[in-house]
Amino acid sequence: MNQISAPLNGVIRGLEAVPVAVPAFVLRLGVALAFWRSGNVKIASWESTLQLFANEYRAPLLPPELAATIATAVELSAPILLLLGLATRLGAAAMLGMTLVIQIFVYPENYPDHLLWAGPLLYLILRGPGALSIDHLIRRALGPPTRP
Repeated sequence: MNQISAPLNGVIRGLEAVPVAVPAFVLRLGVALAFWRSGNVKIASWESTLQLFANEYRAPLLPPELAATIATAVELSAPILLLLGLATRLGAAAMLGMTLVIQIFVYPENYPDHLLWAGPLLYLILRGPGALSIDHLIRRALGPPTRP
């Protein structure tokens, strides 16, 4: 039993030694790419995008043109923020909000896909982008946050 557990413990220690910034960067990159690609599809054929928002997506309370513009703006700006790790929590919050709108109002049956987006976004909102980010550099330059 000990002959098996010693190498396994070594592997686990090695995995735990990987800085959290590495998987945080991968989460940022993965979810950013998913949204970035969607935004590029929208701008590739704006007329088709407007038709989708008018006939299929139908976001509540917003005219299709405005909903399409907002969605495209989020999909093309928030991924850049995530990739750079700049205003990461804000970008992730915008993307999570969009994911929730899609889940609730547009494609509720696609919850497995939406969970794949929401999981990394929620992690980034709660834990931040990690040390491989501009946010980390800014926070380090400003010093630790003060507690009341």
